[in-house]
Amino acid sequence: MITVEHLVYEYPTKRALHDVSFAIEEGSITALVGPNGAGKTTLLRCMAALEPPFSGRVLLHGMDTVEEPRKVHENLGYLQDLFGLYDTLSVQQCLTFAGLSHNVSRSDIKQRVKEVAIQLGLADRMEMKAGQLSRGLRQRLAIGQAIIHHPKILLLDEPASGLDPEARVDLSTLLLQLRSEGITLVVSSHILAELEEYSTHMLVIRDGRIEQHQGIKELQEERRRIQLRCCETPEHLTAALSALDTISDLHTDGMTLRFRFAGDRHEQHQLLKRLLDAGYPIYEFGEVVQNLQDMYLEGTRNEGANP
Repeated sequence: MITVEHLVYEYPTKRALHDVSFAIEEGSITALVGPNGAGKTTLLRCMAALEPPFSGRVLLHGMDTVEEPRKVHENLGYLQDLFGLYDTLSVQQCLTFAGLSHNVSRSDIKQRVKEVAIQLGLADRMEMKAGQLSRGLRQRLAIGQAIIHHPKILLLDEPASGLDPEARVDLSTLLLQLRSEGITLVVSSHILAELEEYSTHMLVIRDGRIEQHQGIKELQEERRRIQLRCCETPEHLTAALSALDTISDLHTDGMTLRFRFAGDRHEQHQLLKRLLDAGYPIYEFGEVVQNLQDMYLEGTRNEGANP
């Protein structure tokens, strides 16, 4: 659905994107993560056909953002971090204006506005002015404006910024709903715990370069470990585990041990039984999977250790 090939973007005094290449699957939700100044917003703006690259190209649904920007915009929804609303217009007027601006026909606009309002939970606020809405409802209205024309792709830059916990949960539910309707999403955010609730892939950018792009389930599976804890210092346990062919990547932290285990749940049971029969003081044994934040931070540490 989205292909970026050797993308380079330069500001007058700085190169913001360095030979960036990746491809995004249709129907996925990609978490675009990285530190401030990494190039996330610049990348999104190039993908949204708002900034022409210095070199390279971006294809959205097969359309080149430089050669066919208008066609790209017909199939794209984009919500920037500092989005604006016409505060003196009502919710209905905002959605109607956005729809007509995106070439929704006048014969269809009334029904489409109604559908989007219901979808976003704004149907009972149609006559309210945009300036009277809470931060969470303003965010919903802005997303409504971005999807009013049935886009195939939706780009969101820090959509959860400033939202309270309840509004963030509502946003997660909404993004999953949009994905179920066939929209491909790219979401930039610093709130990794929130991204984990709905993202299918993680795209990490740092200093204008792509560091990592992988499915989150694949990443979690790669980092799945067995963790066991002992209630007292487990003498000789590390050596005993290291001697087993099914165990690798063993790490010890006091009375906690983590390792990769090449076996199924039945073999895990046999391993635990064997360790308990040997008298090791184990009180906790089970699988642990890194969350998105841990995966990102581990990748950052590894990158720092291997420049």
